Amino acid sequence: MRWLFVSLVWIFCAVGLIGCAETPPLPPADGGARTHAVRVIDRGWHTAIVVPRPELAATGLLPEAGDFPDAAFIEFGWGDRVYYPAKTTTLGMTLSAAFTATPAVMHVAGHSRAPDEAHPGSEVIRVALTDSGFRGLVRAIAGEFQRPGGGRAVSVSRGLFPDSLFYDAHGTFHLFNTCNTWTARMLRAGGVDLSPVGVVTANDLMTRLRAATG
Repeated sequence: MRWLFVSLVWIFCAVGLIGCAETPPLPPADGGARTHAVRVIDRGWHTAIVVPRPELAATGLLPEAGDFPDAAFIEFGWGDRVYYPAKTTTLGMTLSAAFTATPAVMHVAGHSRAPDEAHPGSEVIRVALTDSGFRGLVRAIAGEFQRPGGGRAVSVSRGLFPDSLFYDAHGTFHLFNTCNTWTARMLRAGGVDLSPVGVVTANDLMTRLRAATG
């Protein structure tokens, strides 16, 4: 059913319904060296951001990193609370995700290797960030977790991979605010000159990111 979601996206793009939102302001450039390498992986419909765990932990901004003590890299994705975790999808799930504003979840996964090494068949783009850009990215991702009692968010279910978890997230998922829109928004918070407006599919995101990092 994921093909149907993508088809619906392109129908709406064709009639000009995307583009109403405003692009968030780009953080001021700090002029520092781009010493932090993060990665963006295309997983088909979803994209995700992969961050080295030691650098992530050093910021002290994202306590959920403590749920993955043995990981070398931590992957972050965001999506529809029902559609994202589903191993199989139905027409009703697809239509609900596309046409109604539904609650969201964060998907967090720990990995022993970088995604470009572990998944040579998937497109992975490296993005170099400055110190302030990296902290901006991590701060933006950290702000997406729901933490009702403060402190570390509590996972709500197992994730898609062996060492992964889902957490309740802020925001609502719909046709014009997808997982790929979210990825673009997080990268922009890290100083990447990439607008999330009109980013719906993984191809939208990866095409813009290639241009921004090339």
